[in-house]
Amino acid sequence: MEKQKCECGHLNPYGTHLCESCGKPLEEKDKNATMVDMRYDGVARRSQTYNKKIVDRIWNFFSSVKIGISIIILILVTSSIGTIFPQEMYIPSNVSAAQHYENEYGIAGQVYYTLGFHNLYGSWWYMALIASLGISLIIASLDRVVPLYRVLKHQRVSRNEGFLSRQRMFGVSHSDDPEQTMTEAKQFFARKKYNIREENGSLLAEKNRFTRWGPYINHIGLIVFLTGCMLRFFPGMYVDDLVWVREGETEVIPGTDGEYFIENDEFFVDLYDENDEVFGPAMQRASGQTVETYQTNATLYQREEGGTVGAEPELNEVKSKEIEVNHPLRFNNFSLYQSDYKVNEFNKMSLSMTDRETDESIGTIEIDLFDPQAEYDLGDGYRVVIDSYFPNFEFDDEGEPSTVSDIPDNPAFIFQMFSPEHDEDGEYSFVGIQRNEDIFNENDYQMSFEGVETKDVTGLTVRKDLTLPFLIVGGSIFMIGLVQGSYWSHRRVWMRKFDNEIWIAGHTNKHWESLKKEFRALSKETKLDVPEDKQQLKAEEDEQSDGRDDVNGRN
Repeated sequence: MEKQKCECGHLNPYGTHLCESCGKPLEEKDKNATMVDMRYDGVARRSQTYNKKIVDRIWNFFSSVKIGISIIILILVTSSIGTIFPQEMYIPSNVSAAQHYENEYGIAGQVYYTLGFHNLYGSWWYMALIASLGISLIIASLDRVVPLYRVLKHQRVSRNEGFLSRQRMFGVSHSDDPEQTMTEAKQFFARKKYNIREENGSLLAEKNRFTRWGPYINHIGLIVFLTGCMLRFFPGMYVDDLVWVREGETEVIPGTDGEYFIENDEFFVDLYDENDEVFGPAMQRASGQTVETYQTNATLYQREEGGTVGAEPELNEVKSKEIEVNHPLRFNNFSLYQSDYKVNEFNKMSLSMTDRETDESIGTIEIDLFDPQAEYDLGDGYRVVIDSYFPNFEFDDEGEPSTVSDIPDNPAFIFQMFSPEHDEDGEYSFVGIQRNEDIFNENDYQMSFEGVETKDVTGLTVRKDLTLPFLIVGGSIFMIGLVQGSYWSHRRVWMRKFDNEIWIAGHTNKHWESLKKEFRALSKETKLDVPEDKQQLKAEEDEQSDGRDDVNGRN
């Protein structure tokens, strides 16, 4: 694009509205206007200059504020839709997501799953929206901040008459001693903490230029914050899981790739005493037991490097810790929080095979409800085979036995009992909690409940968040930019001598009343006329014109 040459001799990039050197309007609409548009000081932005190559079009697309707002609205809408039904992480883990959403929510749930809203925040297209917002913020900021920085950094003191007269606040004052008046004005602005520059009888007083960078610092903070949000979906950056560990058992810690294990040495719950003087009355009103604290005495282990594939891992003890609520076990960027528990969970069940006629016990078997054997040999030709096992028994919609989950909250079995009398086909029996039924005919033998062994189970939340520094830093930068751009305003005052006349013009990016107040204070000290606010005058003229039109209409 050809550069535009101003009368002052400065070459301006194509698309510049106001000369970067003297400020003279370059376009006809600005020359004929009462006020010039001082947004970005009239500099040429790349998005308004180039539009030939594919890179230019991509740049222009993402530099648009309308596109950025549209992306934000799209993210808000999709995020809202994602809260209509629970996300996949909150549904039961023992059923398929497609079946769950269809069964629970019908056609709406099926559509919800098909469109990918069940795992919204980890979906590729949601990540693409977040990335698009970040790209829009980067390009829109660069498109504006680079030329604005250049024009403010190298702005001249002496400005063109057309630039001064077309400012929103402009005035002309007569002075018998212009030099003395300019000196008094300079002293006034110095007391007000303005930066003052002089050139060829002209004066520029500038204050709080740093506030112009507030919105762009906001953008930097948002970009860092969005980066942290996206990093949560990268492996190893963020873990939020739950591990259940039974007393005396050891489980691998999720998110550690099998490197760390946790052992539940002991779990206990302390309840408030109903006879306590402080909490007793509240306990009685609550009509139930209230937990004072629950604690896991745990040991952390680390897998030894090497080892045989498929063999039990060799574990080295790292440390022991009493895990309580708000007192986690921390290691290698991980934290284990006490978050849930379950007391007296069924662990092992003892049953005996007895002769129904004589009630004589043939033998007793002990079943590990989490790892039952397929067959138990009682000797002398007697054996018991587990035909079917339902850890959490219920009947499905078709009336067939099924299980809700793998946790043995309501265990039930279909046994096949073999004896010398029934060596080939055996006898079938269904045994559950308070249930003992023959399946096909009257049995000679039955399985009788003898006892159950229980264990306490602790639920530990596993947390790892390497994205938190990004979120904190991004949020802090955003707040700095917000304060910087909200509580200060960039003010500039230009003064120029023409014989016995002094032209004065002012501009600020916000808080115009504060600038007017300083002009009134300047007028008291230097006897200069207070510059007129053209925008306010135009509004008053429009109001008077509307009033005359109303009177004429009534007449």
